Amino acid sequence: MIVLTSPLIYNQRSQIADIALKQHLPTISLFNTYPKIGGLMAYGPNLPSLFKRAASYVDRILSGANPGELPIERPTKFELVINLKTAKALGLVVPGQLQQLADELIE
Repeated sequence: MIVLTSPLIYNQRSQIADIALKQHLPTISLFNTYPKIGGLMAYGPNLPSLFKRAASYVDRILSGANPGELPIERPTKFELVINLKTAKALGLVVPGQLQQLADELIE
């Protein structure tokens, strides 16, 4: 199950993770906080790097740049977080190669 990104859904993430686990549904989300509260995994942009880039935009605007002329930037750093405890509870085996690719493993 893909857990969408929405303020309503984000605020209910722990309940969604609990229900998904009870129903034996593997889940993935965009935010790395999701597996930290019991979801299976997350793959998405690294939020601190996004905030840092946003700060440079603010600096450019405050220095006189025209916001309409600034280029749109996309995230460049993504991270994979896997909750191995949840995987075990779901009866899933996370391949070693995938574990090696993960930026963070929660045990």
